[in-house]
Amino acid sequence: MHIPDGFMPLWECGIFWLISLAFIAMSLKWASKELDEKKVPLFAALAAGIFAIQAMNMPIPWGTSGHMVGGALTSIIFDSPWAGVLMLTLVLIVQGVFFADGGLLVMGANIFNMGIVCSFVGYYVFKALKNVGTPVAAFIAGWTGLFLSAIVCAIEMAIAGTFPLDKGLYYMGLYHACIGIIEGAITAIVIAYLSNVKPEVIGAKSTVSE
Repeated sequence: MHIPDGFMPLWECGIFWLISLAFIAMSLKWASKELDEKKVPLFAALAAGIFAIQAMNMPIPWGTSGHMVGGALTSIIFDSPWAGVLMLTLVLIVQGVFFADGGLLVMGANIFNMGIVCSFVGYYVFKALKNVGTPVAAFIAGWTGLFLSAIVCAIEMAIAGTFPLDKGLYYMGLYHACIGIIEGAITAIVIAYLSNVKPEVIGAKSTVSE
């Protein structure tokens, strides 16, 4: 999922940087209003957890890799996809700058895939399905956010000419459909636990039912 430098032409990198910078600006605006001193420790702890789960990479044919993301989980906990955008941006910056995990020129695309697509898709899927039960909605949100971000990544790589669209969709889709089961389960377990034990920290104010 972490695209390295050299996999995408500069013009495509520039487009995704422009898009991502606009979303990052909005996420910072959200943080200035919503991320108070009571929420910062939870945000930091969640960032550390996401950094850790993303370190578990599964090699995928055609030179990329698959792993969990955490955008849906963050967005649900803080009741805003902007939280997911900010969280994944910070994690990706640390990974790219200090651990060479993902390129710097192509970081805008990585932020778009994992921070924007995963967070927004996961958040709104959860909102749409919340009435069927919080754990079920959280599982589907986690799975869908991860899966679609992988599909978007494959399309970007096809546009860049890095690998064929059919093989990219097949391998990225297949591997992340499987990885998504783990991501969905973790999302469901964490949201269900927090909803039962510490409902005050869940911005969505969800309750486990049904």
